[in-house]
Amino acid sequence: MAGSSAVLEDGSLLSRIDRVLLRLETLFAMISGLAVFMLMVLAVWSVSGRKFFASPLPGYVDWIEFAMPLIAIMGISYTQRNGGHVRMDILIGQLRGRALWAAEMFSVVVILILMLALIWGSWAHFQRSFDFSSPLWSRDSSIDIGLPIWPAKLVVPVAFSVLALRLVLQIWGYGRALVLGLDHPVAVPLIQSAAEQAMAEAEHLDGRD
Repeated sequence: MAGSSAVLEDGSLLSRIDRVLLRLETLFAMISGLAVFMLMVLAVWSVSGRKFFASPLPGYVDWIEFAMPLIAIMGISYTQRNGGHVRMDILIGQLRGRALWAAEMFSVVVILILMLALIWGSWAHFQRSFDFSSPLWSRDSSIDIGLPIWPAKLVVPVAFSVLALRLVLQIWGYGRALVLGLDHPVAVPLIQSAAEQAMAEAEHLDGRD
């Protein structure tokens, strides 16, 4: 990445939708963070139980596998909104104006097509696991303590669907910038230089003080 990203806001419909979706993305990111914290708690529990009571946490590996989608996927849309995913700016970083917005929009369209395919596939994967007529509504379970697997599988298409909504908004934002020739469009991540990033962080700290 060339640097950190900033997302501008205004009173337009696009920006209002962006802020509403951001609330959901922030909630998902918080759930992901809580999952990481709970795994640390479980690790302490398991290690302490093994060391002092010769009884580690039953199904520790099962709980880790269950939490992996929460950790790896729930925050994916929040990261996309803020331009936090790894990207190569060697070429696209040299573009300006409409050429830049066209290139950004093309890349987001490609990502959206991929995500729609992943949503379809992950939803089908969830359906193979979920069954109302089965115990705990699950056709499969973890090996050790028999945790139902379908809730973890459901996380994937749900998180990917939120990401797809974010990608649609970004296509709208880049398309709007392309048509209108905007220099600073809203609802899309704008790459900041190191100096701009440092200034933004300083202003943020001054505001908190």
